[in-house]
Formats: sequence, structure tokens, C-alpha cells
Amino acid sequence: MKLRQAKFSNNNWESISETPGFLPEKASLVLAFGERKLLEATNTYEQLYQLYPTAQIVINSTSGEIIGDKVYDDTIVITAIEFEKTTVRTVQFDISNHKESYQVGEKLARALDEENLLAIILISDGGVVNGSELIGASNRWLNRPVPVIGGLAGDADRFERTVVGANQNPTSGKVVGIGLYGTDLKIGHGTMGGWDVFGPEREVTKSVYNELYQIDDRDALDLYKDYLGRYAEGLPASALLFPLSIRITPDSQPLVRTILSINETTKSMTFAGDIPEGASVRFMRANLDRLVEASALAAQNALTQLGKTPELAILISCVGRKLVLGQRTEEEVEVACDIFGSAPYMTGFYSYGEIAPAGPASPGELHNQTMTITILSEQ
Repeated sequence: MKLRQAKFSNNNWESISETPGFLPEKASLVLAFGERKLLEATNTYEQLYQLYPTAQIVINSTSGEIIGDKVYDDTIVITAIEFEKTTVRTVQFDISNHKESYQVGEKLARALDEENLLAIILISDGGVVNGSELIGASNRWLNRPVPVIGGLAGDADRFERTVVGANQNPTSGKVVGIGLYGTDLKIGHGTMGGWDVFGPEREVTKSVYNELYQIDDRDALDLYKDYLGRYAEGLPASALLFPLSIRITPDSQPLVRTILSINETTKSMTFAGDIPEGASVRFMRANLDRLVEASALAAQNALTQLGKTPELAILISCVGRKLVLGQRTEEEVEVACDIFGSAPYMTGFYSYGEIAPAGPASPGELHNQTMTITILSEQ
């Protein structure tokens, strides 16, 4: 595997790093993560196509860009990958509302499914998709342990619209799947949150998909406000500081869910993923030191699973973590870099949702408020 990285800012491309012997005409995959307004004002795809004419080029908007051990805003960062033995395919589907998520997830898995499929990198619109349904459908169709990793595109902290594109300039309402095929690519992944839980575990007694109405037969929004105390006055923005921990079944791993909006009329809350009836939930709150430590643990888990030195690390973290960490945001990237050492090229973005297996043998799942790390090596 050979790689090249560059950054676009102030109307100028800057070379970051490059593996000796890298040949742009042999690059098979280019990942471009950038600020949405900058992507819309820049003909990014045409520029990249001229440089990497045989590559699959995938572009998405972000809530912050990661390259090396740095976090940027208002840039475009690209990583061009020249695989030696791994084949790459991309598919793209339109989606207009969250009700289409399951259907799109199934179509994506059908289109990429082949016997030598190693993994799927899933990059989705972050505004009109039910991530749980999208990923769940892909897992059910594949029906075997193919890791699904990736994230939902971001839009800084504006939450207006997100854009994604495969082999075209990015637009809203797109879901892209990148299939990696072969036998020589090794993959490790880790995902951790680091949020503190508080209060007792409670049961979801009324919900519809990702709309939560009642917890323990109480109106969900009223109960949530009771726990938030003075922070309730800052809703819905303050919800980023207090996500929800959810266990779908008694023996399942807890997942973190972000609150997207609240409804004062129905006393309900809308989440970034499904909150099924019968699930167990607990409230969570931010602990800055533990958020940073969680990133290091995610990196260590990925490294342990890979069992060798990574060549590329893809870090996808949540916009909520970035807003909470503030000036300490770069620390969660730096601690991951410390775990991996200087060997791997590192890239990634801040997202509206992270996609990764919860454990080594688990299917891909939607996460919120986590640092999710995927490392790759062909060595």
C-alpha cells in the first residue's frame, strides 16, 4: 500500500506526505473529507480526477477534518491510496427521506456482495438517513461477518445539509458504499465513547423507530429535563452534552445515541438511530478526560485486533465530542497517534454518526458520540 495526502485551504493545495514510489495513475481509491460550503464552491471531483484518473473518488462533507495528528476546519483533506493487492468498487444510491434507509441499505449490500468481500466503507448523507436502518439492512443481507465501517457526513455545527458523492461532485441525498476485495488486506477497528452514565437503567415503554415517547411510562422529554436540571434551558443544543446509553437486549453492548431534536407538544425526543420499545436506557454526561482516554482505548483495541503495524488509520469522531472538547479536540487525535506511532498515515473527519462493529466479531452498527478508528495494512 502506497499513499499520498494533501490539504486544500486558502484556495491552495498543500502536499502533506507521500510514500516513496507512489504513482497517482495507479491510485485505486481517493478519500476526500471537507467543509461543506468549500466543497460546494470548489470543483473538487474534477481536480481529483485529473490527478487520479483510475481511482474511485469518494467525497463527503464534515464537521471537521483530520489529517496526521491535526484537526482542521474549513479545509479539504485527501488521502489517495494505491493498493497493491486489494480491489476497490464503489456504488452510490439516492435517498430522499429516512423511510428509504432500509431499502437503500439492502440495495447497497446486494450491489457490493461478492465472495471475496473483505469490508465495506459506508459514507452516507447525515441529514435524511436513519443510520440504524441503513446499516441493519446491509448486515442482514450480507448475513456473514463482513465489517461495515464509516460515518454519516457532517455540516460543521450548522445541521443544514450534508453532501456526499462517488465519482462526482458531492450533493445531498447520497449514500456511498466502498467495497474492499481480496485476501491480503488486514483490518482492525475500535470504537469507544468515554461518557459517564448516571441514574438508574430504565425501560423504553413507547417509541416509534427513532422517536422516543416514554421511559418507564413517563413522558421522555419531561424525565430528560428532570435529569438535566439547569441545562434543560439550553435544549436542544445542550442535548449534545447528555446523550443516551441504550442496550437493545440484556446481553448486547451499550450504544450511544445523540438527541437530534425535541417536541414539546408530544413530549418526545428524536434520536440519530432507532430506540426500540423494551430497550434499556441510561442518561450520560461528558467527562473530558474520559473522552480523550476513550480515543486511546479505541486505538489500542484496533491495534490489538490488527496484530501488526498499520499503514493507514481512518478516524471518525462525532461533532458532539468536538463541541464538548472544544480546545482539547486535537488531544483525542494525538493520543491515537501516540498509540500507533509514526508509521501509519492518518485521516478522518468529524461526523453526524459513526459506523463500526462494537466488537471484533460483531456486525457494523451506528454509534453516536464515539471515536471510531479503522486501521488497515497490506503488509
